[in-house]
Order: sequence, then C-alpha cells, then structure tokens
Amino acid sequence: MPLASTRPELAGSFAMAASTHWLASQTAMSVLERGGNAFDAAAAAGFVLQVVEPHLNGPGGDLPVVLWSEADQQVHVVCGQGVAPAAATAAAFTDLGLDAVPGTGPLAAVVPGAFGGWLEMLRRWGTWSLRDVLEPAIGYALDGAPVLPRVSATIAAMSSTFTKEWEPSASTYLVDGVAPTPWSRLRLTGLGETYRRVLTQAEAAGGDRDTQLEAARRAWYEGFVAEAVDAFGRDRAWMDTSGERHHGLLTADDLAGWRATVEAPLVGRYRDVEVAKTGPWGQGPTVLQALAVLDRVGLPDRLDDADPTWVHAVVESLKLSMADREAWYGEPDGAPIGAEALLDPAYSAARAVLLDPGAASPDLRPGRPGGLDPVLPRPVPSLERATGGGGATPSPGVGEPTVTRVEGDGAARGDTCHVDVVDRWGNMVSATPSGAWLQSSPVVPGLGFPLGTRGQMFWLEQGLPASLRPGARPRTTLSPALALREGKPWMAFGTPGGDQQDQWQLTFLLRAVHGPRGVDQALQAAIDAPMVHTDHVTSSFYPRQARPGVLVAEDRWPAATLDALRGLGHEVEVVDGWSLGRLSAVARDGEWLRAAADPRSSQGYAVGR
Repeated sequence: MPLASTRPELAGSFAMAASTHWLASQTAMSVLERGGNAFDAAAAAGFVLQVVEPHLNGPGGDLPVVLWSEADQQVHVVCGQGVAPAAATAAAFTDLGLDAVPGTGPLAAVVPGAFGGWLEMLRRWGTWSLRDVLEPAIGYALDGAPVLPRVSATIAAMSSTFTKEWEPSASTYLVDGVAPTPWSRLRLTGLGETYRRVLTQAEAAGGDRDTQLEAARRAWYEGFVAEAVDAFGRDRAWMDTSGERHHGLLTADDLAGWRATVEAPLVGRYRDVEVAKTGPWGQGPTVLQALAVLDRVGLPDRLDDADPTWVHAVVESLKLSMADREAWYGEPDGAPIGAEALLDPAYSAARAVLLDPGAASPDLRPGRPGGLDPVLPRPVPSLERATGGGGATPSPGVGEPTVTRVEGDGAARGDTCHVDVVDRWGNMVSATPSGAWLQSSPVVPGLGFPLGTRGQMFWLEQGLPASLRPGARPRTTLSPALALREGKPWMAFGTPGGDQQDQWQLTFLLRAVHGPRGVDQALQAAIDAPMVHTDHVTSSFYPRQARPGVLVAEDRWPAATLDALRGLGHEVEVVDGWSLGRLSAVARDGEWLRAAADPRSSQGYAVGR
C-alpha cells in the first residue's frame, strides 16, 4: 500500500516541474507546454525565484546545477559559484582587525555567479531566446509578486537596518517606510529594469541566439552591472556583522575574469542507484560518503519510522562524512587529497567500522584518507563571542538555514531555493539557486539587488582546504542531486537548508530507494514523512556554531523512536512537525514521469501532466 501523503502523487508522460514556489513551478511548466526543454524551463523558473523569493536568493547569488543531457547521455555539473575577489587575502581582513569574514555586507561578497550559471546552461543545452526565458521574471518584478508572510516578516526584521544603514535596501523593499504586509504586492522595479537593460544590449548585438547570450553575459560581467558592483564596494563603507562599516573588495576586474564552468559530477553508488553530486567545493559528497558507509553497515529493507536503528545509522554516518567535510573539502588546488580518496572502498569500510549501532558518538571524527592527518580550523575569538561566549547579540541578516525563523531578537535568517524539471525528451535538471537574499547586504544602487555573502564560508586561517584565497570558490552548502538507475536518469531532487540540505536529501533518498518501485513508490509521501538532522558539525555560516550531539527531529516521529534515540546518546531536540526541509523532486519510472514538492513552507508545488 502506498504511504499517506498531503498531496496527490503526480504521474504523467509529458513533463514535470517542482520547486519551492508555485509561481516558479508554473513558470517552468508554461515553458514546457510551449515547446521549451527542461533547461529553458529551469532557467525561467530560476529567474522567477529571484523575484518571488527575494528573502532566499537573488541575481547576485550562486548557482550549482546537476543535469542529465539526453543528447549526449551524460550527467553534467554547471558551476555558477563565484570566486573570491583578487584583493580578498587573509591579510586584507586582519589589517581591518577582523579574524573572520563577516556574515553580512560587501566584505563577504564573491563574484555573483547565478546569472552566468543560468546563461551557460542555456547556451549549451537550452533552445529558447534569452528574452523568452527572462520575460516571466521581468513581468513579476515590474508588475509585482505576492508578498509571502515570511518575506514580510524578514523585511520587517531588517527594516531598522535598512533605514539606518542600508538606504538603497529601504527604498527597494519598504513601502512608505514600513515592510509590505503579507499578500500585498511588491514591485522590484530596479531589478526588472536591470534585466530589461541586459536584454536591450543583448538584442542589439544581433539576432543570433548564442550572440545574444554572450552579449548578455558581457553586459553583466564586463558592462554596466560590473561597473555598478565596482562602485558599490569602492565608494562607500557599509555596516556588517562586525559592528563596523567596511568597503567591499569585489571589483569589475573580478567579474570580468570569471566564467561559469561545466564539470564532471562526483558519483557514488548505493544498492542499484548511482547518485551524482558536485565535487567537494560543495558539500554534496557528504551524501556519497554516508551512502558508502550505510551500504556496508546495512539498513533494513523497509524503513519504518517506528524503528530507531536506521535513523541512528543515518545520523551517525552523516556525522562521519560531515566531519570529513570540515577537514578535507574545498577547492581542489587547496586540498591535500582528491575527492576520490574519500570514496575509496577501503576508506569507506574503515569509516563504517566506526559506526556503533549501540551508541551515538560525542566526538568530531574526521578520517585519515591516504594516511594523512586531518587538520581542523582553530577557534576564532570573534565567532566564539558571537555564539554566546561574550554575550553578543545576533546581528540582523546573519545565518542560514531553513530551520531558523525570523526571531524576536531581530535576526532575519537567510535561506535557499530549489527547482527540478524533467521533460518529454528525457532531459532532467536539479538546481539550487541561493545567496544574495535581501537581508545579506545592501542593494547595489542602480541595479535593484544585493550581492551575496558566500565568502563567509572561508576561513582566514591558512593551510586549510577552505582557507580564503583570491580566486578560490568558497566551500558552498548548495547541493542539487541527480540519481540514476541502470545508467539512466531516475530522479532529480534537492532542498534548501544550508548544512542540512544533504541530511534531509539522504533521508528522502533512502526512503525512495527502499520503497517499492513504480508509481506506488510515492515520492510525495517520502517528502512528507518526518525529517531529522544533526547539528553536530560546525555550521558553514557566520557565526559558525556547532551543537555537538544534538539531533533535531520533527514531532511526528513516534515518541518511542525519539526515546530510543535518546537512549542511544543523542540529545534529541523536538521541533514543529512540519518544519525541517523544503524538498522537491521529479522522476522517471518506466513509462511515467512523476513529481512532488514539500508542503512545509506552504508554497512549494509540483506540476505536470
């Protein structure tokens, strides 16, 4: 019997789209209905997400994509993750009296990669013109989109900062000096006009599609957008989490020297499924490492929520893989080992031995791949003060992920978006756009959007894989996923949630793999089922807090299961039953296409036929 779910299980044969916002999902579906492919649809949805979820992402943010191209029968990764500015050295920060990259403001900005990432995907695999792809987003920006309750609350929490320190943000997001009310109409006129200007310059370059896409890229990274970003960081100092005002480091030359890239995925196997992720410049390999451990430990064929043993095994495997993330993940040129060493069968077997089925480990236990000793970041005084050691008050605008809410202390947490698409030709896309949310940094005058703060994921301490280096990618938490069966694409999936993205994805994936094949597998039910994650490992976001041993669980888990987990040594923190994760997924099972989206945010939707 299929599991109960909050929504119908979607099945059809034409196309499917799912995302974290119903308007983005329907935008993608409208593209598919009019002959566009999955890449056209995902890009159009991604640009709409910048407008309808401005508290979660923006044009100045980041974009990783994992996709299946039916034309060449391969999985590809599009890296729209921008790099650190040329001036972003550790000394540049320590000379300012800083021992960490701030969590907000222009000092934490890297090259805005989302626009280039979407364009690179469109150039290689799309079919539509840039105008056709951008017009839905421009329409919502100029005509207005409905203000979600969380958008209203986030703007309200930031309104004092906007008014006193970030005036361009005040003029962009406040209406007559106050936050827009829920379900009112918010127009992002500046953003809409920026995209209109990009289109004008693109079309003036000629009628050829590729010529227009390249002209749009130049307008962004070498033209008026780059010039405005350069002036923004140079002309004025802006308040950030340090409590001081700072100029930015990002220049027009940094933007001009960057392009989105296409890379091979990192692939792991569990039972009869292959899972494709980004390399260790993202945290996606944590899922692959955890799956390799679980494959050796062995899980029951049926994952019953009343059975704590598999939940314990999943959490403990994630603690191991995320400990490795802290020690070994980063840009390849800064890492002492390759990602393949972390997935070596002998290494996975050695890690599996550490998983005690009878007790939760209280320790952070990175491994020794290749016999190398792991090195973890040293404590940072300012971060220790910010996490409570000195009684510091959280700064507005800091943090991730989905599990945090707009707090009474005025701290408005950031978030992420996600979109999945499969078309009738077999193409499949999983994309996780994020960063440059409205609370991250002041709006850039003349552009209508803020820059991102992904640079906060670097450590100023040198000699680590994730150390700050000019031109390096920060070790991002963004983690789209694509799963294959018998060498063919089976499912594209993902979720917002910072450090929790791969934790929630792993639980969902295991439920899908261990469930019955076919439509009765119930993707929707697997998404709806109660979620769990651990806060055991240091957060990637300022102020880099960790809560060793803490297991966060929705209250829909059976009480006996949670009690048993406590008995195994987990410090269980029970939260609202519909608060962990914002998963979405599309799949191809036999002759049917399927899709599902998370009900927790009351805004994610799947559509298709």
